[in-house]
Amino acid sequence: MLKEILSVSGKPGLFKMVSQGKNMYIVESLLDGKRVPVYARDKVVSLGDIAVYTETEELPLATVLNNIKIKESGAAIDMKSNIQPAELRTYFEQILPEYDKDKVYPSDMKKIMGWYNILLNAGITDFEKVEQEETPPTPKGELDS
Repeated sequence: MLKEILSVSGKPGLFKMVSQGKNMYIVESLLDGKRVPVYARDKVVSLGDIAVYTETEELPLATVLNNIKIKESGAAIDMKSNIQPAELRTYFEQILPEYDKDKVYPSDMKKIMGWYNILLNAGITDFEKVEQEETPPTPKGELDS
Protein backbone atom coordinates (compact mmCIF):
# COMPACT_ATOMS: atom_id res chain seq x y z
CA MET A 1 0.00 0.00 0.00
CA LEU A 2 2.79 2.43 0.85
CA LYS A 3 4.44 1.91 -2.58
CA GLU A 4 1.73 4.16 -4.09
CA ILE A 5 2.27 6.97 -1.57
CA LEU A 6 5.01 9.47 -2.41
CA SER A 7 6.98 12.11 -0.57
CA VAL A 8 8.04 14.97 -2.84
CA SER A 9 10.97 17.15 -1.81
CA GLY A 10 9.94 20.78 -1.44
CA LYS A 11 6.20 20.03 -1.25
CA PRO A 12 4.39 19.60 2.08
CA GLY A 13 2.48 16.42 2.84
CA LEU A 14 2.20 13.15 0.98
CA PHE A 15 0.94 12.37 -2.50
CA LYS A 16 -0.66 9.52 -4.38
CA MET A 17 0.43 8.97 -7.97
CA VAL A 18 -2.47 9.42 -10.38
CA SER A 19 -0.76 9.10 -13.77
CA GLN A 20 2.58 9.25 -15.48
CA GLY A 21 3.58 11.41 -18.43
CA LYS A 22 6.72 11.59 -20.53
CA ASN A 23 8.88 13.55 -18.08
CA MET A 24 6.53 13.93 -15.13
CA TYR A 25 4.03 12.38 -12.78
CA ILE A 26 0.62 13.72 -11.89
CA VAL A 27 0.14 13.33 -8.14
CA GLU A 28 -2.76 14.03 -5.83
CA SER A 29 -2.18 15.55 -2.40
CA LEU A 30 -3.47 13.51 0.54
CA LEU A 31 -3.93 16.79 2.42
CA ASP A 32 -6.26 18.68 0.10
CA GLY A 33 -6.88 16.45 -2.92
CA LYS A 34 -5.31 18.87 -5.40
CA ARG A 35 -3.50 17.39 -8.38
CA VAL A 36 -0.10 18.77 -9.30
CA PRO A 37 2.68 17.81 -11.72
CA VAL A 38 5.97 16.47 -10.38
CA TYR A 39 8.88 16.66 -12.78
CA ALA A 40 12.01 14.55 -13.21
CA ARG A 41 14.11 17.19 -11.42
CA ASP A 42 12.04 16.79 -8.21
CA LYS A 43 13.18 14.27 -5.64
CA VAL A 44 10.38 11.73 -5.25
CA VAL A 45 10.50 8.84 -2.76
CA SER A 46 7.95 6.09 -2.30
CA LEU A 47 7.11 5.42 1.36
CA GLY A 48 7.45 1.73 0.56
CA ASP A 49 11.16 2.30 -0.09
CA ILE A 50 11.88 4.03 3.23
CA ALA A 51 13.39 2.18 6.19
CA VAL A 52 14.37 3.21 9.71
CA TYR A 53 17.77 2.33 11.14
CA THR A 54 17.87 0.10 14.21
CA GLU A 55 20.83 -1.29 16.11
CA THR A 56 20.63 -4.56 14.17
CA GLU A 57 18.89 -3.90 10.84
CA GLU A 58 16.78 -1.50 8.83
CA LEU A 59 13.06 -1.81 9.50
CA PRO A 60 10.57 -0.89 6.77
CA LEU A 61 8.57 2.27 7.41
CA ALA A 62 5.38 0.16 7.31
CA THR A 63 6.52 -1.69 10.45
CA VAL A 64 7.22 1.58 12.28
CA LEU A 65 3.83 3.00 11.25
CA ASN A 66 2.16 -0.20 12.44
CA ASN A 67 3.91 0.14 15.81
CA ILE A 68 2.59 3.71 16.09
CA LYS A 69 -0.91 2.49 15.19
CA ILE A 70 -0.74 -0.14 17.95
CA LYS A 71 0.54 2.34 20.53
CA GLU A 72 -2.10 4.95 19.61
CA SER A 73 -4.89 2.32 19.29
CA GLY A 74 -5.52 3.44 15.72
CA ALA A 75 -5.98 7.12 16.67
CA ALA A 76 -4.00 10.12 15.44
CA ILE A 77 -0.92 11.30 17.33
CA ASP A 78 -1.51 14.45 19.34
CA MET A 79 1.51 16.44 18.17
CA LYS A 80 2.38 19.88 19.40
CA SER A 81 4.03 22.21 16.90
CA ASN A 82 6.79 23.03 19.38
CA ILE A 83 7.56 19.45 20.46
CA GLN A 84 11.03 19.11 21.93
CA PRO A 85 13.66 16.62 20.65
CA ALA A 86 13.73 14.85 24.03
CA GLU A 87 9.97 14.24 23.80
CA LEU A 88 10.36 12.86 20.28
CA ARG A 89 13.11 10.48 21.42
CA THR A 90 11.01 9.28 24.36
CA TYR A 91 8.04 8.62 22.08
CA PHE A 92 10.19 6.80 19.52
CA GLU A 93 11.75 4.61 22.24
CA GLN A 94 8.23 3.49 23.13
CA ILE A 95 7.36 2.45 19.56
CA LEU A 96 10.81 1.27 18.45
CA PRO A 97 13.14 0.67 21.43
CA GLU A 98 16.05 -0.53 19.28
CA TYR A 99 16.16 2.45 16.89
CA ASP A 100 19.67 3.74 16.13
CA LYS A 101 20.03 6.88 18.25
CA ASP A 102 22.96 8.11 16.13
CA LYS A 103 21.29 7.78 12.72
CA VAL A 104 17.62 8.61 13.40
CA TYR A 105 17.29 12.34 14.05
CA PRO A 106 14.42 14.16 15.80
CA SER A 107 13.48 15.72 12.44
CA ASP A 108 13.08 12.19 11.00
CA MET A 109 10.91 11.18 13.95
CA LYS A 110 8.71 14.26 13.58
CA LYS A 111 8.32 13.61 9.85
CA ILE A 112 7.32 9.96 10.41
CA MET A 113 4.79 10.96 13.05
CA GLY A 114 3.37 13.62 10.72
CA TRP A 115 3.16 11.10 7.88
CA TYR A 116 1.26 8.73 10.18
CA ASN A 117 -1.34 11.42 10.88
CA ILE A 118 -1.65 12.32 7.18
CA LEU A 119 -2.14 8.67 6.21
CA LEU A 120 -4.70 8.18 8.97
CA ASN A 121 -6.66 11.27 7.91
CA ALA A 122 -6.64 9.98 4.31
CA GLY A 123 -8.16 6.68 5.46
CA ILE A 124 -5.00 4.65 4.90
CA THR A 125 -4.57 2.43 7.94
CA ASP A 126 -3.39 -0.90 6.53
CA PHE A 127 0.31 -0.07 6.32
CA GLU A 128 1.69 -3.57 5.82
CA LYS A 129 -0.82 -4.74 3.24
CA VAL A 130 1.10 -6.81 0.74
CA GLU A 131 0.04 -6.52 -2.87
CA GLN A 132 -0.03 -10.01 -4.28
CA GLU A 133 1.58 -10.37 -7.65
CA GLU A 134 -0.72 -11.87 -10.19
CA THR A 135 0.79 -14.95 -11.74
CA PRO A 136 -0.43 -15.73 -15.23
CA PRO A 137 -2.35 -18.98 -15.49
CA THR A 138 -0.35 -21.87 -16.85
CA PRO A 139 -1.65 -22.91 -20.26
CA LYS A 140 -3.00 -26.45 -20.30
CA GLY A 141 -0.64 -29.04 -21.63
CA GLU A 142 2.57 -27.18 -20.68
CA LEU A 143 3.14 -29.18 -17.51
CA ASP A 144 2.57 -32.53 -19.24
CA SER A 145 6.05 -33.80 -19.96
